[in-house]
Amino acid sequence: MDFDLTKEQEMIRREVRKFALSEIAPVAADLDESETFSAELTRKMGEIGLFGMVVDEAYDGQQMDYLSYIIAVEEVARIDGSQAATIAAGNSLGIGPIYYFGTEKQKKKYLPALCRGEGLWGFGLTEPTAGSDAGGSKTTAVKDGDHWVINGSKIFITNAACEMTHGVTVQAVTGKRPNGKPEYTCFIVETGTPGFKQVPMHKKMMWRASNTAELYFDDVRVPHENMLGRPGDGFHQMLKTLDGGRLSIAAMGLGGAQGAYDLALKYAKQRVQFNQPISKFQAVSFKLADCAMEIECGRNLLYKACWLRDRKRPFEKLAAMAKLYCSELMGRVANHAVQIHGGYGLMKEYQVERFYRDQKLLDIGEGTSEVQRIVISRYIGC
Repeated sequence: MDFDLTKEQEMIRREVRKFALSEIAPVAADLDESETFSAELTRKMGEIGLFGMVVDEAYDGQQMDYLSYIIAVEEVARIDGSQAATIAAGNSLGIGPIYYFGTEKQKKKYLPALCRGEGLWGFGLTEPTAGSDAGGSKTTAVKDGDHWVINGSKIFITNAACEMTHGVTVQAVTGKRPNGKPEYTCFIVETGTPGFKQVPMHKKMMWRASNTAELYFDDVRVPHENMLGRPGDGFHQMLKTLDGGRLSIAAMGLGGAQGAYDLALKYAKQRVQFNQPISKFQAVSFKLADCAMEIECGRNLLYKACWLRDRKRPFEKLAAMAKLYCSELMGRVANHAVQIHGGYGLMKEYQVERFYRDQKLLDIGEGTSEVQRIVISRYIGC
């Protein structure tokens, strides 16, 4: 067994870490406080190749392995969850469905700009009454000649209502299967299509500098060629997309845990009480030791899942495990980090409180912790 990263993967970690420290760290707190999505920063992330990382070069992608992509998300998340969310959603949820399920014409039309970081794309799955129940979608698409007419709404959609948004992939009910269950199909809807309304959501607890949207479809007409795959493929496409997305969320949890740990360790070595650094007290040192151990466990689990995916072997069970473990891992580490900071950990002047807030979305987004346990239990035969 070889646990060493390749020279290319080490370079990616080094360069993305350098970028995150120099470009993201100085503005992260201000962007969070003002709830500002930064198109300028997003374009800079595109310029260094953080979009389309696993996409073929034919579509202006970076054509890297999946582990390299996950390392990049991890390093951005060490500094700021909002920017990591933009990268993770942009790659796995935005680019992913078009790349894996789109026609050649669709790929050539949409992917190059997305892979260059010149535009973003949304993943329209969640609805006001359909969250964990992804099969409970009420949005409909009705065939009308050579077009489909879409009506309904989506909510909590990342990257879907900012100045860089080029469009969304939306799941809609297009009929009934022979067994009576709904038939789901995905469609590409471009920004600016008549009847398509994109509304940014504000007053979020976490990821305040990422773009989150409500989407409304009022007799939105799209040509038949905007269908992604075949009629009825939508639910399968969405679930396969979420399998890969779980690895991205796990990377955000791992990177966020590492970032919170780094802050806590630095503070514990500097903060003096009773004439010695608080890192010397067993109550504090044991917390830090537990954090270091769990981060190492999370990294090994996540990297193994990526290793399996890169070798085209079944990875879905480990993806669910990694998403669950790393999401909750960040919660435990961020909690310890705030506790170690004491009263200062509750103040916005210290970055650790932002890590504490940003973690909570990881327990909910792209399949709640409860859903991950259902997925895992089915894989083990329960």
